Amino acid sequence: MVLAESAMEIRILKRQGLSVREIARRTGVSRNTVKRYLKSTEDPGYTARPAVEGKLDAHKVFLSERMAAADPDRVPGIVLLSELRLRGYTGGITILREHLASLRPVAVPDLVVRFETEPGRQMQVDWAVMRRGADPLSVFVAVLGHSRMAYVQFVTDERLETLIACHEAAFAFFGGTPHEVLYDNMRTVVIGRDAYGPGKHRLQPGFRDFAHHHGFLPRLCRPYRAQTKGKVERFIRYLRHSFWVPLDSRLRPLGVKVDAATANIEGRKWLRDTANVRLHGTTGRAPAELLAEELERLLPLAGPWQGDVPRSAPVVSIRQPLETITIQHPLSVYEALLAAQAVR
Repeated sequence: MVLAESAMEIRILKRQGLSVREIARRTGVSRNTVKRYLKSTEDPGYTARPAVEGKLDAHKVFLSERMAAADPDRVPGIVLLSELRLRGYTGGITILREHLASLRPVAVPDLVVRFETEPGRQMQVDWAVMRRGADPLSVFVAVLGHSRMAYVQFVTDERLETLIACHEAAFAFFGGTPHEVLYDNMRTVVIGRDAYGPGKHRLQPGFRDFAHHHGFLPRLCRPYRAQTKGKVERFIRYLRHSFWVPLDSRLRPLGVKVDAATANIEGRKWLRDTANVRLHGTTGRAPAELLAEELERLLPLAGPWQGDVPRSAPVVSIRQPLETITIQHPLSVYEALLAAQAVR
């Protein structure tokens, strides 16, 4: 059965110029299935499949206890197979070995190989919380995988509506839409990781429709592997130490709390004059210079998404549940304070 997410991927890959044969190869479905969903405008429904107990399920507790008892040594799979036969196990050694491998800790590699993407292929996205409490502040960060061109937008919540607005602002800032966007486990993007099998995730319906409108494929990084989206992770650390801490530390002693409007004004200047024109440590070139290569491969900008956010869409708030009053200052106050600090 083709899921709604798979049908969306089929249509997006077609819009990106791929042939029916190539789409079938990438998605793992037949060419006739690809043709059927390219002709249809409706998404397939979700059908919950009843759980089927595997041959090994009744013995998994026993295996965990045997592995723990032997630690740090290992009991060979062939030995455990003999023991399981006495317990009534009728399966083979292949599924036994796969299960035993899942019980062993994964070795952490000493060397992390950087994953590079061709121009226009990927954008990495993440949230970073700058301030919690009664007056919260988060920042949306998007980084193009090839050029490292970055976009940031400070906001007061992480709602689905806010996430969508930030995406559209980032696409406009870059001058086009990437073919795919990489996320972690954002609840506003995915509501069921591996819901239909390994790598087959259930996306938030409103966000799925938004991605289809703009023609990009949402991708999820591997769990607990920050280096999968290491470009945006590293940029967030750079943003925090090179922009946020200097700005906040200049204004906080004066009794002024940085709001979203001020952070965005100063952030645009920082992107223009510092972050996107510096020589990047990995590429050896300025992101703004490499952006020219990305622009040739980015998808054309689509119009604003006109869809509705479902009422059941999750709300991710960084605000503590307290009744608060936010005190805002005119922008001229911040500008004057920043100017005064700069001449000291």
